[in-house]
Amino acid sequence: MRHTIVQILCEDFQIVGTAETGAGVLDLPPNLAPDVFVLDISMPVVTGIEAALRLREKDSQAKIIFLTVHEDPDFVTNAMAVGAAGYVFKPCMATDLGPAIRKAMEGSTFISSSIHSPL
Repeated sequence: MRHTIVQILCEDFQIVGTAETGAGVLDLPPNLAPDVFVLDISMPVVTGIEAALRLREKDSQAKIIFLTVHEDPDFVTNAMAVGAAGYVFKPCMATDLGPAIRKAMEGSTFISSSIHSPL
């Protein structure tokens, strides 16, 4: 999955690092200083939600985009509660991930249109 995400994004964005787990995200060197983290809610070891919370505790100013298979509105609510700027449904990642990152960088939020958001 990481390889596919990198392929989708590498033409328009600079990829500074990848991680297989939520714990791996937290172990990335601070000097990478990404503008955006793309996290899966169901990451192993440390969930994406928990990783987002820990990134905020570390005072990371990076935008957070969740890329997930979860369509349940409760997941969207939880993601936004931890400061997500975007929520992308994995089957829509080829069309939605780039726009979600751009919206986040503009200070807006993005939720895949296939998701019935409570927001």
